[in-house]
Amino acid sequence: MPPYTEEQAAALRALVRAHAPLMRWLRAARDHGPAGGCIAAGAIRSLVWNHLHDYPAASRPCADVDFVYHDASDLSPGHEAAVARRLREAAPDAPWEVVNQARVHLWRRDSRGDAPPPAASLEDGIAAWPETATCVGARLTRDGHVDIVAPHGLADLFALVLRPSPGADRLAYAQRLAAKRHPETWPRLTVIPPEAS
Repeated sequence: MPPYTEEQAAALRALVRAHAPLMRWLRAARDHGPAGGCIAAGAIRSLVWNHLHDYPAASRPCADVDFVYHDASDLSPGHEAAVARRLREAAPDAPWEVVNQARVHLWRRDSRGDAPPPAASLEDGIAAWPETATCVGARLTRDGHVDIVAPHGLADLFALVLRPSPGADRLAYAQRLAAKRHPETWPRLTVIPPEAS
């Protein structure tokens, strides 16, 4: 049972399908990226928050298009670079940022300098991101279905709530709040401070 309602998933799928560039990028990701990977984070979050603020879909775009996948058989940076190269060739208009979630523990450190445990799956990797509303991805299946990956559900995304993910590094979350300044872009956000969660 997914951690979201079918109504939420249908609303997200409709927004994704209505955004022609995102659909083009999803086709490129499906056809040129590792199986099971998805476009996630800001590309999906911004699409929904723009819609909920009555902004045009293409306005206030995120800085990059995150393509994430999980391949524990090759943890080399070269593998990520090859995936990124294929995606850039297939869809050069997307500012691709490619990350193999299976290798994040090799370079990410929390505010204490500790590495996270290796992600066992793509969903585990996404679930470890700092904010619940950003822990959302979409992928296009071979038959054209938009598949949703949302380990913390879709409630916060659609409720315009920015809160730390369970187990998130609170200092890193606070630093992201200060750096990203999302309420300046989306003023209807409810921001849960790190000390309140």
